Amino acid sequence: MAPNETAGLVRSKLEERGYRARAVPIEHIAQLKYEIEEWLRQRKIDAALFEKRLSRFKFDVGTTLPGACSIIIAAAPQPQRRTNFHFNGQTYSVIIPPTYYGDTDDRIMEVLQNILKSYGYRLYPTVLPEKLLAVRSGMAKYGKNNIAYIEGLGSFVSPRAFLSDMPVGSADWLEPQAMKECEKCRACLNECPTKAIVPDRFLIHAERCITFLNEDRGEFPEWVDPAWHNSLIGCMKCQLVCPVNKRFAKWVEEGEDFTESETRLILNGVPLERIPPETVHKLNRCYMLDYLGVLPRNLRALMK
Repeated sequence: MAPNETAGLVRSKLEERGYRARAVPIEHIAQLKYEIEEWLRQRKIDAALFEKRLSRFKFDVGTTLPGACSIIIAAAPQPQRRTNFHFNGQTYSVIIPPTYYGDTDDRIMEVLQNILKSYGYRLYPTVLPEKLLAVRSGMAKYGKNNIAYIEGLGSFVSPRAFLSDMPVGSADWLEPQAMKECEKCRACLNECPTKAIVPDRFLIHAERCITFLNEDRGEFPEWVDPAWHNSLIGCMKCQLVCPVNKRFAKWVEEGEDFTESETRLILNGVPLERIPPETVHKLNRCYMLDYLGVLPRNLRALMK
């Protein structure tokens, strides 16, 4: 079977399950690296933000998967999750945005591995700029809010990157494109409380974005209005007003329920090793263990 035919079959089998995928030659990793670094050189992104968020990417993949010759970018639809915290006789229902949940990651990887194994190919997860890869591969387009939108799924997706030894032959590698719907729309610009979104480029001023601020440790800057907080982690303001997301905006599933005593542990910043196993399991199911250090501050802000 020709390389492009194999890649096409992988893509179609994922789409049968409601997922999306594209495969591109591994040589494009160098272009991803160049583009990210060029943003820094041209001062299109903040240096501190680059160090904290973008330096995690693994562009040197020579020993990760011997024989790797392709990158697969795949995405699965994800809902918002409503998580309840009980405190002082009240229940605080807060949202965790779609991109923080990793429960579809395992399913995507399992499906991909099974498909590729039937053709004799391997798969390995990697850390690359997923949004940029999704847009460059043609799987997604940018919104003005620098979020990747996939046709039929909107921005309620969780894109993940993988390396494979599956050859792909030729593949699309497109200039970043904005959705046509963005041409005359200013919904996200008008809704962004920090004015992080700008009209003349895909890149936002991410150092001002609520998502960056509430993922980062330390106190919130004085200029941040407490009323701007809307999610336990991340921010949903620009996505919920986006017309492309109209059919997904109310897609909310029930998440975990934290008791009064569990909420107190979180608010008091109790270290992980002193948190009861049952509570740890809940935090793990929320995919919040990595954010345990910022949860007390974020939850207090939402409770106000």
